Amino acid sequence: TVLIEPTSGNTGVALAVVAASRGYRLKLVMPDSMSIERRKMLAFLGAELVLTPAAQGMKGSIAVAEELVRTTPNAVMPQQFKNLANPEIHRHTTAEEIWNDTRGEIDFIVAGVGTGGTITGIGQVLKARKPSLRIVAVEPEESPVLSGGQHSPHKIQGIGAGFAPEVLDRAVIDEIIKINSATAVETSRALARNEGIPGGISSGAAIAAALQLGQRPENADKTILAIVPSFSERYLSTVLFEGI
Repeated sequence: TVLIEPTSGNTGVALAVVAASRGYRLKLVMPDSMSIERRKMLAFLGAELVLTPAAQGMKGSIAVAEELVRTTPNAVMPQQFKNLANPEIHRHTTAEEIWNDTRGEIDFIVAGVGTGGTITGIGQVLKARKPSLRIVAVEPEESPVLSGGQHSPHKIQGIGAGFAPEVLDRAVIDEIIKINSATAVETSRALARNEGIPGGISSGAAIAAALQLGQRPENADKTILAIVPSFSERYLSTVLFEGI
């Protein structure tokens, strides 16, 4: 069996760990704009990498992955953008962790949208328990597809795939906040220096959106939770570390 998957990072690492431990061959397809650190980590774990033009975004990677599945014997593609197991695991784990840790005392949840699995799983469970809870999606200002705009290149790796993923349940989203790449980078740096949290660029985008919410007068006493899904060490060669 050969596993083939389009990925910009985290899912690829998880698949590489499983493939290495269970003896599967793994081919991962990603835009060539993805950081060299994540590429080397995947290769270190034994994955074969196929790079696609950055300008094509994840759509280009998905198209190549689908062609590889058609032409590779015994190939299987989990397809995280369509696989319902993606939001399902967040319904059972991430949503429960948030609810238990906050004791349900939460007003906003902010999350970037990559595959849409995290925000969908969390939103479906927690909005049913607390209808007043507001779910806020974050996407790149340069590529505001969820807001009805056009895809264009951006530097917030891991979100803003350039299309609305099939697993994304838009019904749970109350608001979409657009954050540009420069703000995401600046906020990620501030997160590290002021809070000791070394998040990646998409983490900076989520925190920037949460800060925007918190600055609104009507939210002065609200509890806002932001998902920080990325680690800065995967961005050493990127704009995040320029000048450092």
